[in-house]
Amino acid sequence: MALPDFLVIGAPKAGTTALHAALAQHPGLYLSPIKEPKHFLTDGPPPTRGGPGDVQTYREHVWRRADYEALFVAAPAGTLRGESTPLYLYDRDAMARIRAAIPDVKLIAIIRDPVERAHSNWTHLWSAGLEPVGDFVQACAEEQRRIDAGWASFWHYTGLSRYGEQLEHLFSLFPREQVLVIRYRHLVDEPAKTLDEICTFLGVEPGLVTEVPRQNVTSHPESTLAHRVVALLLRANAAVGRFLPGSASDTVTARLEQYLQRHSRERQPLSWDQRQALLPRFEADLDRLERVLGADFSDWRTPRERSGGMVGSRPQGQSQARNGRPKQSA
Repeated sequence: MALPDFLVIGAPKAGTTALHAALAQHPGLYLSPIKEPKHFLTDGPPPTRGGPGDVQTYREHVWRRADYEALFVAAPAGTLRGESTPLYLYDRDAMARIRAAIPDVKLIAIIRDPVERAHSNWTHLWSAGLEPVGDFVQACAEEQRRIDAGWASFWHYTGLSRYGEQLEHLFSLFPREQVLVIRYRHLVDEPAKTLDEICTFLGVEPGLVTEVPRQNVTSHPESTLAHRVVALLLRANAAVGRFLPGSASDTVTARLEQYLQRHSRERQPLSWDQRQALLPRFEADLDRLERVLGADFSDWRTPRERSGGMVGSRPQGQSQARNGRPKQSA
């Protein structure tokens, strides 16, 4: 059976795309040509309904076992096979399926400041014209309603950032020696050291991969009349997309997204007011995370913001602008 030896399991918007690309450069590793096959997210065909754009994303699932194994058959002899689906960590059913199919698999989880991760997640969908709510905090307030309506997990902005409960569940299924948890900031600030840590964990030679490629930065279209019209068209296309051939719907989506990107400004920073509004949602989980990992995450409770290699604290009540995040798909 051509099943993976290791998985990058999360979290979304925490650099998994960049890490996948970096590890693919190691001669001892073989990364799936499809970065996010999403195989373990369902037990059979994926859903046919959901939130804006969900059906198109479901079409990307490599859910058939034979198709999934085919992703790894080209791996050279002696290499370790791996794939990266950042929604696995959040999905308890997915983790149970992984445990049943490949119990000895090694797992890599990247965790990022929970508010910043949620903000990046929202920005990703707003930039794509799929998020109908133009205020980040208000969009987070819509989360439970969207969950109840069956929207896909990439819309669970705050839920995806609760790493304490996710890792506690993960450790109930897998021994800790099979799991490596790294911080996003270490991947950004110390890429060579972090990549060596990952390679040592996987059992391949360290020192051969030293850089994490920079990914495209998500832009931020302004909420103009033109943006609202194009975004409405995008969501309408997503709604009818399940009735169209995949290529037809994808072509329309690509053209509309290109329009939005051409008329966008730089990524907007997360304000301290927004951060204060969201931090209470994570307090209990941060306590749990510190207990589970035996590590200090007090920096995630402060006004400090990170992106790229930059750190900015709040000057005179304002947040620092941030530039350059690894782009990651859903």
